[in-house]
Amino acid sequence: MWSALLGTTPATDEVIDAIADVEMQRQAMEKDAGLAASRSSTLRRLHELLDREKEALQLRGPDAGRPENVEAVAIEIERVKGMTGITSPGPAPRGAYPGQPRAAWRSAHRSPARNKGRRTMGRAGGR
Repeated sequence: MWSALLGTTPATDEVIDAIADVEMQRQAMEKDAGLAASRSSTLRRLHELLDREKEALQLRGPDAGRPENVEAVAIEIERVKGMTGITSPGPAPRGAYPGQPRAAWRSAHRSPARNKGRRTMGRAGGR
């Protein structure tokens, strides 16, 4: 999967499994706490994984297959950052409660028109 996205050798199974585990936890948390909380928790975990992989890259060198791991985690971080709560285009409804019908402007109550007559726009007295 990652090799097709990266165009190189795939990341190690350990990193792929860690990314998949973080994603499963994000999905479970999203059901309980919502998208924003699940995203922040997931990003924190992915940044920790990225730091570990960068450290391993420095210790072992680029020949150990670690650049692909760093790149795979970075791609996953960008994917999670790009997530939004809007599933359909357009503005979110402004109702107080989800599912509450919105009143159309045509059916809004209007106050009766009052005939105020002609105004003098700041002129005092008559003509």
